[in-house]
Amino acid sequence: MDEAQLTVNNELSYEVQVSWMSQRCYQCLYQQLGVVPAGLEPGQPSSVNFVVSTQHEITLQINSTPIELELCKIPFHFGEHGNYSLWVKTLNASFGVNCSVVTDKDPVNSYIPILVAFLIYALLALVFAIGKKVWGLDAVRGLVLRLGSSMETERLINSELGPTRVVPPVTDNVLPPPLTSSKRLRSLDTFRGISLVIMVFVNYGGGRYWFFRHESWNGLTVADLVFPWFVFIMGTSIALSINALLRAGATRCSLLRKAVWRSLQLFIIGVLVINPNYCQGALAWENLRIPGVLQRLAWSYLVVACLDLLVARGQLDVLTVDAWWSPAIDFLLYWPAWLCVILLEVLWLFLTFQLPVPDCPAGYLGPGGIGDMGLYVNCTGGAAGFIDRLLLGEKHMYQNPSSRVIYATRIPYDPEGVLGSINSILMAFLGLQAGKIILHYRERPKSIMSRFLIWGLLLGVVSAFLTKCSTDQGFIPVNKNLWSLSYVTTLACFAFVLLMLIYYIVDVNKWWSGAPFYYPGMNSILVYVGHEVFEDYFPFHWQMSNSQSHAEHLIQNLVATSCWVIISYLLYKKKIFWKI
Repeated sequence: MDEAQLTVNNELSYEVQVSWMSQRCYQCLYQQLGVVPAGLEPGQPSSVNFVVSTQHEITLQINSTPIELELCKIPFHFGEHGNYSLWVKTLNASFGVNCSVVTDKDPVNSYIPILVAFLIYALLALVFAIGKKVWGLDAVRGLVLRLGSSMETERLINSELGPTRVVPPVTDNVLPPPLTSSKRLRSLDTFRGISLVIMVFVNYGGGRYWFFRHESWNGLTVADLVFPWFVFIMGTSIALSINALLRAGATRCSLLRKAVWRSLQLFIIGVLVINPNYCQGALAWENLRIPGVLQRLAWSYLVVACLDLLVARGQLDVLTVDAWWSPAIDFLLYWPAWLCVILLEVLWLFLTFQLPVPDCPAGYLGPGGIGDMGLYVNCTGGAAGFIDRLLLGEKHMYQNPSSRVIYATRIPYDPEGVLGSINSILMAFLGLQAGKIILHYRERPKSIMSRFLIWGLLLGVVSAFLTKCSTDQGFIPVNKNLWSLSYVTTLACFAFVLLMLIYYIVDVNKWWSGAPFYYPGMNSILVYVGHEVFEDYFPFHWQMSNSQSHAEHLIQNLVATSCWVIISYLLYKKKIFWKI
């Protein structure tokens, strides 16, 4: 997968060196591909075959040897399974060199499986929607009722079980009524379910497409979106949950104990999930990875829950709406918590840009490795990586960071490390702000949606300023590995807008029930832990006939993800929920 064959034909009278660099690699050193000997004689070039990556556009550099004189440079995006020839020829008597790429065999379109999968799922959604509409017709319901009654009567007579009784057919649609009499916002569980389903899909491999994997360093892919959204909606749930419990008469001390206990459980489960050692003997303590997804959720939940307990109010109806500051009541009323979050961000900025890191420049945000012309090989992540290595030790960190894919980094780096946890708190707190908006304007949907859009706009402006609207050249680039400030503001901007759309469609106009994402959203911890534990078991995984096929990987990953959606639906019907 993601490879093509390149034949380099050299007609020059001296050997040449072929090097390459990915266009997604910022300020990187060229990596040597190989050396092609001098041409045998005029008209008879020497040829060498190479394998090149097709994920991104690459730049080929042809140098003479041993003088290292650049002869030509060719940017080209190779296609998967294609065969190409690079001809290096003498252009004229003045020793000018011409380099050109010729396609010998057309590549395959590796994105067709995605289109087919999309059409299949769209067709299933259409059939479900039509079936639901048809089932709602009185004529269809009456026909089913009559058929059901006659069949039940015949069964009872034939089995001689007693007098005839009519059993009304099951007329519930696929979506059961809410679990409680209170108005539970389906949009929140739907948002959480969307994040979780995409997370499960990309964790299972995402068909091995590069955009369903985490970005190597700066930038965003689909895989980089979902974890911050999950953190965001967790913060929203914290606001609604604490408010409901305070209204029910719970004390702040009891809620604090509950928050601490829940965070501890999440942390322990997270450590167990990310350190599997099935059939490999005892797990060594010196190699135990400490940071992880659930661990970061636990830390963010604890801090944000404590901040909300500091400022939360059980009764919001008694608050004045006539004061000059009342339009911003959902923000100004909780200024002590905002002050704490701002101080945490000041701490992140200070540590990131001022902490001295041995052999690295101050404020370094790069990947190290071959990035930045290879000047800072062991500086991956700057202060974030240094703090993790200092506090946790290299053996307790993630050993295969995504930065190795393009930047060929050498040292461990953990994307769920200590310093990035500060910004995950900010993400959860912005979600908490969304919850406060819902609480204060719960009877005014237009006010909720307008405030979501305003927050999305403000955060988008902050992101544009921090990044200078570029991938690599901003003050603070968008970076999932670092959980940079611009990463949080960008993903929070997306989250506010997406939540507004889902709220409008699901809860305001009720055009969509939220299915099927609503069900995993109601059982998020079970689905996440389950998909990690049973990742290598059938039907979530099986031996493929062609492991180098995007189509087979995509089928397997979609089937595995769909299985968890079905499992969450069955658990919902049985009213089985794993709560921590």
